[in-house]
This record gives sequence, structure tokens and C-alpha cells, in this order.
Amino acid sequence: MSTAIYPGSFDPVTLGHLNIIKRAAACFDGLIVCVMVNSKKTGMFTPEERVELLRKSTARFPNVEVDFSNELLAAYAKRRRAKVVVKGLRAVSDFEQEVQMAVINRHLNPKLETMFLASSEKYTYLSSTIVKEMARYGTDLTGLVPREIVDDVNRRMREMEGKEG
Repeated sequence: MSTAIYPGSFDPVTLGHLNIIKRAAACFDGLIVCVMVNSKKTGMFTPEERVELLRKSTARFPNVEVDFSNELLAAYAKRRRAKVVVKGLRAVSDFEQEVQMAVINRHLNPKLETMFLASSEKYTYLSSTIVKEMARYGTDLTGLVPREIVDDVNRRMREMEGKEG
């Protein structure tokens, strides 16, 4: 059985992420969407909350599993017996960093390949950072995040703004 991993911080999951999940799930018997910790980013949601939001957003995909790991991706892939990492590319600016990570991951786990999926053009502008900024200003998040989590994102932003004010 072929299993791939789609790693990310998913803070929060966007429709761009969901598009990559849907397309990758069609290519493999199983897809593990793995919430990973990015030490360079401050989280809006805890890793456990991100897992739950992803589970709500991906429930319709029977071959998608959502997990969390705070280990190196290469080690996680080895432990889960996955041979492919799926990464979405929005723009050329993503490419350099993602290729560098793919080379490092293969150095750490020589059996691990990385498959790049180009973002659908309607999501090339979309990122979790943009979603957070739009939520901060009360913008309608429809068309940016899965409908299952719009209320969760808005609620968290109100909580965060209440603490800052």
C-alpha cells in the first residue's frame, strides 16, 4: 500500500491546503496529513486544535489520516513507513526552500522522495498568514478556509483580540 505524508503547520488549514490534500489523496492509497511544529511561527491554534480542525475539514476523504509529530519529517516518514512527502508550491518563491528541504530529508532518509504539486491558480495567493490577517479585520473567510472551520477561526481571532485589547 502506498502512503504519502503531507506535512505542514496548517495554522489554520486553508482551501489551498485542502486542494492539495484532495489531489494527493487521489494519487495514493493513504495520505497522512501531519501537523508539524514550525519553530519560526507563533501558532493561532495549538497543534492538538489544528489536528481537530483538519479532521473536521478532511472527514469526507476516506483515505486521509490526520496526525501530529514534533520529530523531524524524515524520521516521522521512516517510522510511518511512508516513502513520499507531498508539498504544495504556490509560487517560485516556495520552490527554493522546498527543494532544500527535500534534499535534506533524502539525506536523512535515502528512501524518501518528495512530490511537488503546483497550487491551483485560484489558491496561489492564499496562505495561513493571509487568513489570520483577514480574520483580524473581520473579513468573511468563506472561500479562504474550509466552511467546517470558519466559525472556529473567527472565534479564536476574537479570543486573541480580546486578550490583546
